[in-house]
Amino acid sequence: MTRAQRSATERQAWRQGLSVAIATAAYGISFGALSVASGLDVWQTCALSLLMFSGGSQFALVGVVAGGGAPATAIASAAILGVRNTLYGLSVRPWLGAHGATRVPAAILTIDESTAVGLAQPDVRARRVGFWVTGIGIYLGWNATTLAGALVGDVLGDVRMWGLDAAAAAAFVGLLWPRLATRQAAAVGAASAVVAAALVPALPAGVPVLVAVVVAIVVGWTNWLGRPASAPDAPTEDTTGDRA
Repeated sequence: MTRAQRSATERQAWRQGLSVAIATAAYGISFGALSVASGLDVWQTCALSLLMFSGGSQFALVGVVAGGGAPATAIASAAILGVRNTLYGLSVRPWLGAHGATRVPAAILTIDESTAVGLAQPDVRARRVGFWVTGIGIYLGWNATTLAGALVGDVLGDVRMWGLDAAAAAAFVGLLWPRLATRQAAAVGAASAVVAAALVPALPAGVPVLVAVVVAIVVGWTNWLGRPASAPDAPTEDTTGDRA
């Protein structure tokens, strides 16, 4: 790969990373507002974003709290949703090249969006740029909008009157929809949604989500409607350096 080609792919990674970071950070205001409406104070809300930094897990935790669920259920829901980040770590480790002190921030920034942007790039250098730009951009933006949402939430009162409680669900549907391109993916999503919806009236808040996760694992693991997955092509490492 020539220097010009390498620069073009890295600029593309920067653009994609920044655009995703801005879009994702924007609905952090919804988390901040919902969190204070659920009973957490501003400092507790900000601490969740600073230390947990996993949007799905954060929304799951405050959702269970708001619904009157037990603390153990809230923690279990957040933890199970956070397991996916460990799987992402296995995907990014071969090309991210995090060593020593960079391992800690790399682990914190391994989320849906940084993984997706990184994997979308054509070579290793661009993947690293995409990962770090997206992860750092979302971390800074998410924490800023969390604080703003928490402060605004105190002023607005019950943010559900403004429809902000639907923002997270809408965002997840938007992220999920393009992934339902195969029968197997659609089967996993449909089975999980049906089970969760059926159990909501009968079980405590948060428990239907846990059961739906088990259903998703069973349907996905057995691959009832899918085809055997082929191994993705590994990215090629740029070894030309500045000699090109």
